[in-house]
Amino acid sequence: MGIASMANTFTLPQFTYNPSHTLSSSSSSFPKIFTFSTPISTPSPVTNALSSTTRRAPTLIRATSSSSSSSSFGSRLEETIKNTLSQNAVVVYSKSWCSYCSEVKSLFKKLGVQPLVFELDEMGPQGPQLQKLLERLTGQYTVPNVFIGGKHIGGCTDTLKLYRKGELETLVSEAIAKNKGS
Repeated sequence: MGIASMANTFTLPQFTYNPSHTLSSSSSSFPKIFTFSTPISTPSPVTNALSSTTRRAPTLIRATSSSSSSSSFGSRLEETIKNTLSQNAVVVYSKSWCSYCSEVKSLFKKLGVQPLVFELDEMGPQGPQLQKLLERLTGQYTVPNVFIGGKHIGGCTDTLKLYRKGELETLVSEAIAKNKGS
C-alpha cells in the first residue's frame, strides 16, 4: 500500500474507515459501532475532597450491534448528561491536552474541589458525539465546559471571572450542599 492511500485510512477498534470506500445500507461486512446500548448511570461513589459528599460517575455507554437509531441514542445520551449534571456538584468536560482545561482543573484542585471530569479526547467515538451534544445544549463547543450545581457556567474565562469576583466558592458550596441533601 503506497503512502498516498495510507493517508486516507484510519483504523479504529473493529472498524476501518477509508474515505474512498462508500458504504451501502446493505453492506454487512462492516460492524455497526455507532449504535449503542441503553445508557447506564450506575452509581460509582467518589468522595469529594471539599466535603464528605458522594458523586456518582456514570458508566460509559458501550458500542453494540443493535439496530437502535442515532436519534434515540442522542436523546438517551442527553438524558445521561442531564442525570450526571444533577447528581454531581461540579462537572467538567475537558480534553487532556488542553491548557485551558488544565487551568480550570488546577483551580478546582486549589479550592479543594474534586470535579467529575470527562476527558472527551479519551472516550473514543463517543467523545466527539458528546461534545456536539453539549454544544446543542449549551451553545458552547469549546472545552472546558464547566457545570456547577447542574447549571452551565461556561469555559475557562467564565470560571476564572467567577473566581476573581469571589462567586465561584459560593456556587460550589451551594451545589455541594444541594447534592448532600439529595
